[in-house]
Amino acid sequence: MRTIEYQAEIIKELNQTVNLIADEEADKLVDRILRSKKVFVAGAGRSGLMVRAFAMRMMQMGIEAYVVGETVTPNLGKDDLLIIGSGSGETKSLVPMAEKAKSLSGSVAIVTISPESTIGKIADIIVKLPGSPKDQTDSGYKTIQPMGALFEQTLLVFCDAVILKMMDSQKLDSNTMFSRHANLE
Repeated sequence: MRTIEYQAEIIKELNQTVNLIADEEADKLVDRILRSKKVFVAGAGRSGLMVRAFAMRMMQMGIEAYVVGETVTPNLGKDDLLIIGSGSGETKSLVPMAEKAKSLSGSVAIVTISPESTIGKIADIIVKLPGSPKDQTDSGYKTIQPMGALFEQTLLVFCDAVILKMMDSQKLDSNTMFSRHANLE
């Protein structure tokens, strides 16, 4: 196949996945983000990169958002939210993080393929994304892409859609957000 044909197939797969995400789950996440004092995001590998991008957009909206593990990340408190992006919901570094957030009376949300996972059982909010896990052996969802690529792409698209929904509800536009864009680059 030519590169353009691979790109077309990826777009086709993404079109299929975004139509399978429950609006009610997304609405719960939007509502909780907007009610939170601080929002923390966490993920590992490529999923971690996607939620980092989400934190950046929330910051540009004026939301106090942080990436877990950064040296400038403050403490989590009872009015705060931890959002975890994890296809499996079993990532060994993320499970204790979710447990700790709950023990501190924070809320936990997970965006995942596996709502029945360990983190899914801990979470207050679960957003199920369709996709294939890294080990596609027993996956019911077929993709031409390697490992968890489809989940990771769907996660980024979902996070951008959540940003747009929050922008709409807060009457924000891109120009307002640009005023908070990094300027030391």
